[in-house]
Amino acid sequence: MTPALRIRLARRHGGLSQAALAAAVGVQRSAVSHWEGNPGKSPSAAHLREIALVTGVQFEWLATGRGKMTLTTEVEMDSIAAADALLVDDPLELRLIGAFRDSPVRARAPLVEVVEQLAQRRVGRPRNT
Repeated sequence: MTPALRIRLARRHGGLSQAALAAAVGVQRSAVSHWEGNPGKSPSAAHLREIALVTGVQFEWLATGRGKMTLTTEVEMDSIAAADALLVDDPLELRLIGAFRDSPVRARAPLVEVVEQLAQRRVGRPRNT
């Protein structure tokens, strides 16, 4: 099975249109069309990860064709990336993280820059990065 077909099957498994998948991944609808085309263009590993998360399929299956397409309950719980885990007690910090994760991928960098600028004004000195 081709990568393009796996992407199409994953999208359909998730009940998404090309436009909805594109919005969830943070790309144009035409990118999804190219990924699903024949011959398909390959999405980046980051986009494959987003597609797998959004559609509820195994990343390994989506990327390589190996394994099962869908996640079992046990695998789903074990496959939560450490970066996606929420270890936050502060409700305001939780809201900020939620807003970041809910924003489109291309809007995340500007969102962080705005927050950093606000923090800089509040503290009165630039943050070292």
